[in-house]
Amino acid sequence: MTPAELKTVVQDLGMPAFTAKQVAQWLYVKHVESIDEMTNISKLNRERLSEMYEVGLMAPVDCQRSKDGTVKYLFPVLTTNPSPLTTNKFVETVFIPDGERGTLCVSCQVGCKMNCLFCQTGKQGWEGDLTAADILNQIYALPERDLLTNIVFMGQGEPMDNLDNVLRATEILTADWGYAWSPKRITVSSVGVPKKLKRFLDESQCHVAISMHSPIHEQRQRLMPAERAQTIAETVELLKQYDFTHQRRCSFEYICFSGLNDQPLHGREIVKLLEGLECRVNLIRFHEIPDVDLPASDEKRMEALRDYLTKHGVFTTIRASRGQDIFAACGLLSTMRNIKR
Repeated sequence: MTPAELKTVVQDLGMPAFTAKQVAQWLYVKHVESIDEMTNISKLNRERLSEMYEVGLMAPVDCQRSKDGTVKYLFPVLTTNPSPLTTNKFVETVFIPDGERGTLCVSCQVGCKMNCLFCQTGKQGWEGDLTAADILNQIYALPERDLLTNIVFMGQGEPMDNLDNVLRATEILTADWGYAWSPKRITVSSVGVPKKLKRFLDESQCHVAISMHSPIHEQRQRLMPAERAQTIAETVELLKQYDFTHQRRCSFEYICFSGLNDQPLHGREIVKLLEGLECRVNLIRFHEIPDVDLPASDEKRMEALRDYLTKHGVFTTIRASRGQDIFAACGLLSTMRNIKR
């Protein structure tokens, strides 16, 4: 809830308006687990709040730990849109420690509508949008919450397909009355969704990451059905209308498939496509998923593509693969499972 919404809540319950500010501090600064912990609010008022509301924290029900330190958590989901789901729905969230840096990969949907060929989540189908509460719970209830330095919306789901709740969550993360994070600590990914991506760019200052995977229309369309709705060329033209030279960063995610999208032709097309746009490209190793016949590029091919792009003015890195042994790496998240609670 925002301060205005909290103010309505406390006033409806007959409490002073300033109680809303106290509740916001307990939630977003002190991260209490129960209303009873809000000790500067009278016991009577805490009881009134507890009769109608709860903090909403839901601890993960399972976790897997990688040999490289990556941890994958399974969070219950209780409040999806368009209608409530039963308690056997879950999302996966990945915590990635790296020295003094701690990155959390959060999910915004149960499953995904985009059905990208190389992504396990897309094979699950779409089962509902997470509310802002369930998005934030992945952070609020994370055991390593105090170690977080960055958040990436690169888990399950397409953020632009659940834009209202993603924007609400990022507002709370960046507002002075909320977590008070800099938008520079948050990256939101997208395949490129008509109208929605533009709205995100207009209303948020968070970094944006676009899933490219091929600069060639016909090929990207085979890999990513979303190319039919908004082409990668149209997405890039939209991005060129915004300033990425100062605070906000634009990047492109590019999973490399051997002989398919890692050839010199692709390097040349990427350079032409991104000309005039301040951005970076992250090359990503492909991790095989069942029933998908796509070969992964080897290190030599990826290095050659990186070197070509860098030489021609496109800042490019090869992203280190993390959590592959627990199926926490890029494209491997899926929660097609039921757990009895």
